[in-house]
Amino acid sequence: MSDIRGRDFLKLADFETGEIDDILNLAFEMKREQRQWSLKGKTIIMLFFNSSLRTRTSFEIGATQLGAQPVVLNVGQDAWNLEWEEGTVMNANSPEHIKDAAKVLSRYGDALAVRSFPRMQNYAQDRVDPILSSFSKYASAPLINLESAVEHPCQGLADLMTLREVFNHNTKGKKVVLSWAPHVKALPLAVPHSFLLAAAMGGCDITVAHPPQFELEESVRTQAELVANLNGGKVRVTHDQQEAFKGAEVVYAKSWLSLPFYGKPEEEMAYRATLPSWTIDEDKMALTSRARFMHCLPIRRNLVATDGVLDHDDCVIYQQAENRLHAQKALMVKMLGES
Repeated sequence: MSDIRGRDFLKLADFETGEIDDILNLAFEMKREQRQWSLKGKTIIMLFFNSSLRTRTSFEIGATQLGAQPVVLNVGQDAWNLEWEEGTVMNANSPEHIKDAAKVLSRYGDALAVRSFPRMQNYAQDRVDPILSSFSKYASAPLINLESAVEHPCQGLADLMTLREVFNHNTKGKKVVLSWAPHVKALPLAVPHSFLLAAAMGGCDITVAHPPQFELEESVRTQAELVANLNGGKVRVTHDQQEAFKGAEVVYAKSWLSLPFYGKPEEEMAYRATLPSWTIDEDKMALTSRARFMHCLPIRRNLVATDGVLDHDDCVIYQQAENRLHAQKALMVKMLGES
């Protein structure tokens, strides 16, 4: 059994498949509630630079159920903000630097967790996740990524847990589609990146379907291909959504931005208007092999997917959302306690 105590949880790719399996095995045991686990006396400090529903509530409730004390800080909303740039003259609106905040909070809490979305202006700058990276550099307490520019590893944990449930713990070689979907605005790459890596860890045969100009980051795709091959799966990419759906056993829908249009949202939305419909409807799902439908939520009904898809018995989005709680409780116990 692996030991990840004291380590940061920033990217799925930082962990071996066996280490992720150990977390999820504990998550399944927790979901069955065969015994109690305790993190009594521990404190989890969460900093949200962006709003959250499932991530915040599942972590707060999970920490409380384990007997830990969750402390939530809404950065920028409680009349304070944090500076992250090195060597800056702090004569603007930020009264405190992450360098100082991370060191102080590490003395208060047993783990820190940070949610920070990209600024969506320059991908070369955003992909290094400056806020998350600064916390990782200066915090002495272990750090959890609650979603950043490049990954949402906690969502990835829950997604892999859900795939294991759907396929009765035998995910190897299962036909899984990650499909781009329309949206009213450009969204970060974190969720599709983490799902791709999670499905690769499961050894799935993954098809990524998206229009031209919506490629995922090449380094993430390459990493996913390597991980999939090691676990008996494979990754392929297509621009033909309907072809991708044929025979699929899981369809995961998610909208994401175009890297060629990064920082140019108006140009991207103009390009999107020229595309055929990528909304997932009953006719497209009928091409699959009675596929389960997955999405991280929140979802814009009848834009990303139709009501008929979302309200069907084959939709597992609420099961998927519930698994955030179990997977994250297991992660906290693995990082801070005795499992």
